[in-house]
Amino acid sequence: MNTFDVVIIGGGPGGAKAAHVLAHGGASVALVESAHWGGVCLNCGCIPTKMLLGATAPKGLLRGLERQRVAKGAIDIDYDALQKRIQRFTRGSAQTLAKGLEQAGAVLFNGRGRCAGPHLVEILDADGAVSATLEARHIILATGSRSAAFPGLSPDHDSVLDSTDMLAIPAVPESLIVVGAGAIGLEMADFFNAMGCKVTIVEAASHIAPTEDTDIGAEMQKLLGKTGITCICGVKASSLLTRDGQAVLTLEDGRELRAEKALVAVGRTPNTDSLCAEKAGCTLTSRGFVSVNEYLMAAPAVYAIGDVNGQTLLAHAAEHQGDYVARHILEKDPDSYASGPVPSCVYGSLEIMRVGMTERQALAEGGEVMVSRAQLMSNAIAQAGGDACGFVKILWRNGSIVGIAALGHGVSHLVTVAQLLLIGQYCEERLHSFMFAHPTLDEILHSALEAPRQAIG
Repeated sequence: MNTFDVVIIGGGPGGAKAAHVLAHGGASVALVESAHWGGVCLNCGCIPTKMLLGATAPKGLLRGLERQRVAKGAIDIDYDALQKRIQRFTRGSAQTLAKGLEQAGAVLFNGRGRCAGPHLVEILDADGAVSATLEARHIILATGSRSAAFPGLSPDHDSVLDSTDMLAIPAVPESLIVVGAGAIGLEMADFFNAMGCKVTIVEAASHIAPTEDTDIGAEMQKLLGKTGITCICGVKASSLLTRDGQAVLTLEDGRELRAEKALVAVGRTPNTDSLCAEKAGCTLTSRGFVSVNEYLMAAPAVYAIGDVNGQTLLAHAAEHQGDYVARHILEKDPDSYASGPVPSCVYGSLEIMRVGMTERQALAEGGEVMVSRAQLMSNAIAQAGGDACGFVKILWRNGSIVGIAALGHGVSHLVTVAQLLLIGQYCEERLHSFMFAHPTLDEILHSALEAPRQAIG
């Protein structure tokens, strides 16, 4: 039996980061991965999606300049060539990641890992047989998540697809129904709309981007409508199936929608079905996530990081947690885990950026909640790019910044500056010590911070 200081199940952003830190810290580390090094993010999630959107980004710029009557023309995307480029990039990146882990000193195992006890991990081969058993002083669970489905809304991988299917679709469909208007649904809708597909988004909540503030979702919906995307909100889907070679969506109000393909993008569910985490002393929530304490510990010798613990389902959150857990095991960070304000973005020709609280979260905390805003049309760089729709908003609670959000073209580039402003509480007299370069899109944050505040709630 092989013995290690730490065995990590899952080679995605969280597991890989933890392995690097632990190995460089002198610990013996084994990393077990069942599919692709780099996990969903690199292979069938964040990275390939952004490469799709990067290819169609010039179309959005041209559209804005055409509206200003300063440019005209056409941009043709070679979809087959784009898919091949994505495959080359993700394969190469996964290989580079694995090589870097091995060079750092981690031992890599290909196979499905599962817990066999508080200090034991079994590795199963493709046939489901146990190929190896590893003993560990500590175990880190970093198995991530997969596309969720609900009764009557399950992908059949024919005309009803999940996000992994959608990324590998061999040709752009003529029409597409997207069920769910979170980040995945919005980004897929943006790309396929830019490729000439007729896209309809259906969201059960009252507005698209339902985890964001109402004003962000409402403005996004209005702007998407101008690009040709139809949004149907506030109505639930009752069934989605393939009929006569088409995706057929029936809504609870009786309407029936048809399209060549449909994407189910209704959230994520943790990969804990066959993890046997209970054998290691862990407990699962009603939704299947691994319960953790303030140190991200799921049991005395077991940690759970990233999507599998359900705290924040974002790749950078998993990586941040992986770094913390590794340092905690190495006794370099004895304190409880603190994420700080978690940044999030939705990408595409129109983007959403947020760091910190939403209005709903701030109001739930109590106290005086106020908001200040600046319109992107007042920013020279936004105007130069041809699309100055959207705004930036600052959320204040009892006089302190608690959230920064933005909607518009390119606003994802504001996310790190926004995070630093929020962490440093750069406002009022402190704001003058923070120098903004000119002309930049960043300056819109300065404008929003100095704009008049209005009470909400």
